[in-house]
Amino acid sequence: MTAEPSPDSLSLPLELADFRPGSVWLAGAGPGDPGLLTLLALQGLRQADVIVHDALVGERIMALAAPSARLEFAGKRGGKPSAHQDDITNRLIELAREGHRVLRLKGGDPFVFGRGGEEAQALAERGIPFRIIPGITAGIAGPAYAGIPATHRTANQAVILATGHSCAGGPDWKALAATGAPLILYMAWKGLPGIAAALMEGGRSADTPVGVVTDATTERQRVLVTSLGACVADLEASGMEPPAIIVIGEVVRLRPVLDWLPKELPHG
Repeated sequence: MTAEPSPDSLSLPLELADFRPGSVWLAGAGPGDPGLLTLLALQGLRQADVIVHDALVGERIMALAAPSARLEFAGKRGGKPSAHQDDITNRLIELAREGHRVLRLKGGDPFVFGRGGEEAQALAERGIPFRIIPGITAGIAGPAYAGIPATHRTANQAVILATGHSCAGGPDWKALAATGAPLILYMAWKGLPGIAAALMEGGRSADTPVGVVTDATTERQRVLVTSLGACVADLEASGMEPPAIIVIGEVVRLRPVLDWLPKELPHG
């Protein structure tokens, strides 16, 4: 694997946006591979005075921050001690009011199950200038790095992104099963037994292929291909651990042909 370039050696070919003091950029860092950062996210890393970052933003991405930037950890991980969302939001407001250029850096995309909408709403209510910088979401990139396309003309004309963990009780899995569309699930590890059972009750066959991608797009990535009926037992026996993206649908059958990522290929 090649050495990581130092932050000082990185320069952008153009000025993409004005990162003003007293403002907040809500940016997605992508799923893990630094090569999937957007140029705007990289500019934010290079220009921010303070970077408030999540647990899923890896060390190789944080190494791209300007040496002068102050790093503040605000990770939220299921089942582990985490910062409270209100505290994170209030900290963003406080830092902006102190005149800092604040980068709120989240894994994936801030508006896809990332609470970026909640934080942006709070900033708007308090008159704090902000910018949204979309990132590549793990639900698309993770399967792609596993050779599983979100859509394929011969397999599906729609795809459903859903969370397996919700304070509002979660999706109606039987209704989603009835659509026939592939499901891409975030944060569904613990809820998978109930989700799989509900999908089969809703009409999905036990033979429906399932792909599980852990540590997507990083050098630790692992992939399990199983079926809806066997996925719970197979996942338990696999020794894999979250974070994971779970794909349920016919697109998983394309992995043997589209598995493009050589084991020796540097990534993440």
